[in-house]
Amino acid sequence: MNALDRTRRSLTHADRRDALGALAAVVGVNLVGASPAIAFGSDTGWIDRPAFYPPEWAFGVVWTVLFTLLGIALWLVVRDGVDSRPVRVAVGLFVVQMAVNVAWTPAFFGLRSPLAGLAVIVPLWFLVVMTIYAFDRVDRRAAALLVPYLAWVSFAVVLNVEIWRLMN
Repeated sequence: MNALDRTRRSLTHADRRDALGALAAVVGVNLVGASPAIAFGSDTGWIDRPAFYPPEWAFGVVWTVLFTLLGIALWLVVRDGVDSRPVRVAVGLFVVQMAVNVAWTPAFFGLRSPLAGLAVIVPLWFLVVMTIYAFDRVDRRAAALLVPYLAWVSFAVVLNVEIWRLMN
């Protein structure tokens, strides 16, 4: 086997490893993100809906896309290891914001409380901003992949506020 063949074989192995790592991150983030909806459901029959409330099907599509982007972003941050302080900070913030994200569904749907939802989603917004900043210090592409998530969480804050207002 000549040097070129060894290089091709090595790159192919590395590419496969990267693809599997990215896939694992995407599947993992989607499983974690979807788990509260599976456990608590998302029955909206009790909600007073504002005029700008999206169609029900949009939530599953949007969250799947966003969690996929989050998984890719996380993979970009950790793919070279977690040996540096910026990577550890970025991953730590990602884990915290993900835990807060997951807490929103039981707060809002489980308790049927838009106010409890607000108590979760407002800190989530700030954590997403902090995570974007931390990801940017490691990989600018990873930070950019979180921008649609921030946009959706911003919309969700407005939607949550309006639902709370309509129900009070």
